[in-house]
Amino acid sequence: MPFYIARQAPKLWRKICTETTIEISLVAENRRLLLAGIVFQYIHGLAAHGIHYLHRPGPTLQDAGFFLLPELGQDRAYVSETSFTFIFASFVLELVLLQWTIHPFVFQNKKIYTVLIWCRVLAYLVACQILRIFTFYSTHLPGPNYHCHEGSKLARLPHPKSAVELLVINFSRGVNYGCGDLIFSSHMIFTIVFVRTFHKYGTNRCIKQLAWLLAVVQSFLIVASHKHYTVDVVVAWYTVNLVTFFIDKKLPDLPERPTGLTSLPLLPQSRDWDSKNKEEHQILLTGVTVETAG
Repeated sequence: MPFYIARQAPKLWRKICTETTIEISLVAENRRLLLAGIVFQYIHGLAAHGIHYLHRPGPTLQDAGFFLLPELGQDRAYVSETSFTFIFASFVLELVLLQWTIHPFVFQNKKIYTVLIWCRVLAYLVACQILRIFTFYSTHLPGPNYHCHEGSKLARLPHPKSAVELLVINFSRGVNYGCGDLIFSSHMIFTIVFVRTFHKYGTNRCIKQLAWLLAVVQSFLIVASHKHYTVDVVVAWYTVNLVTFFIDKKLPDLPERPTGLTSLPLLPQSRDWDSKNKEEHQILLTGVTVETAG
């Protein structure tokens, strides 16, 4: 095995250089789309921050999910956020960096370039977030979360004293203590987009099934923690799926990588390793190769 790795090390380095060069060139080609998608994440956060100024606390609306699901309570509200953080981090760190960036350097089964995956993901997110902004600004509902109830100091934001106060966003505070940005759930937008993307472009079937299961569990946790009404989650499920379906129909399929770049694995397969191991063992014992002996 060490002999095999030593022989393949130059190939691995060349492949890393080739992959990195291609990805950088794709970043340059798609820089405007990537930048626009990233900037819109700030715009979406700004819109959610703005609706908090307009939020007026009131009685919690009757909700089927609140009746059917056991309430997590204010002390265990972190469970929902922890679940979402796990899904988000898994997609960004493992399913993208490992599955589409690092993994192909070793096993050579990468099909789609990472930059193109991110372009498509940002297109999904921006389209869904535009619809979300129009929706929660159209009808203002009293927030069901505990800090959005009447009497809470966080239920209303004082009017901004300057434009800087309005434009500077504390994303962590907005995610955990925002009010008014209800229909539809932003957490479910990210969750469904990430799960759908990996379902379409990923390779591990077990992880795909687990991802969908986590998305369903996340839906129940959001309602049980009273972060959103049930309608916010239900609308997210069919809206995000319809938006991503429409975008996939309108945009061309992502081009796959040339097969020549993935023809030979850098690590030996089990059968290849067995044959090479036997051949090297024969050389050590007899001093001749199989071809010479023939």
